[in-house]
Amino acid sequence: MNRTEGLVQRRNVIKDSNSDGTLKENHDDDKKNDKSYDDGDSKETRLTLMEEVLLLGLKDKEGYTSFWNDCISSGLRGCILIELGLRGRVELERAGMRRKGLLSRKVIVKSDTPTGDVLLDEALKHMKDTDPPETVQSWIEYLSGETWNPMKLKYQLKNVRERLAKNLVEKGVLTTEKQNFLLFDMTTHPLTDNVVKCRLVKKVQEAALRRSITDVAHADKRSLALLMLAHSADVLENAFAPLSDEDYELATRRVRSLLDLDFEAEAMRPDACEIMWAVFAAFTK
Repeated sequence: MNRTEGLVQRRNVIKDSNSDGTLKENHDDDKKNDKSYDDGDSKETRLTLMEEVLLLGLKDKEGYTSFWNDCISSGLRGCILIELGLRGRVELERAGMRRKGLLSRKVIVKSDTPTGDVLLDEALKHMKDTDPPETVQSWIEYLSGETWNPMKLKYQLKNVRERLAKNLVEKGVLTTEKQNFLLFDMTTHPLTDNVVKCRLVKKVQEAALRRSITDVAHADKRSLALLMLAHSADVLENAFAPLSDEDYELATRRVRSLLDLDFEAEAMRPDACEIMWAVFAAFTK
């Protein structure tokens, strides 16, 4: 599969006029080794990668993701792996003398210290209890429940979107409603805090338009991960659509250049988050 296939397709979307607020980026270390956890917003609106990707995919008024998006499920599992990697909980095994490729190396639990996030801690427990360890590609399949091995179905994280939406409800970003769809009722989560959503969209736009994003050795890891994961989950267009034509073309060109990188080489850089590059490789192979 071509890495740039299905990148984004421009749609006519009315730009939200309420786009005030700028995202303050600050990545302070905390006492639990969560070194790359974005502390730019207040504690009430601090979002994980999973919550950010889901929020990008949710329709603001309707409160649910597109029924045609079959990528967001695996994309959210990729978010979980990278979030655990950025927080210092998991890593890839050493490449060894024969230099195993990213997709051949196993995920190793580096620290089982709880993160405080139920989904992350549930996934971390699965990885800790699994012997022998599994690869990034395998974990994306297991956590999604997309495996032919019935013995691995116990690793599936269920109701991930609903659980993430409830997290966002608790943070005051979404609300909960019941909607009737002819034959059944469905719980939806419309947007209530437009400022948080606008800041997220602005954050994605600025990351893609920033020239330094293609210099991945010095780029912010969370911004880079958010761009790539939003693409993998097929929600990146929602952030890019309000851009002017010129900025839209520039942003998509920058993302294509990221997709064309040699992930194996990038993972060998000093201070690289190898598991992040392994997830990118799994989604673009």
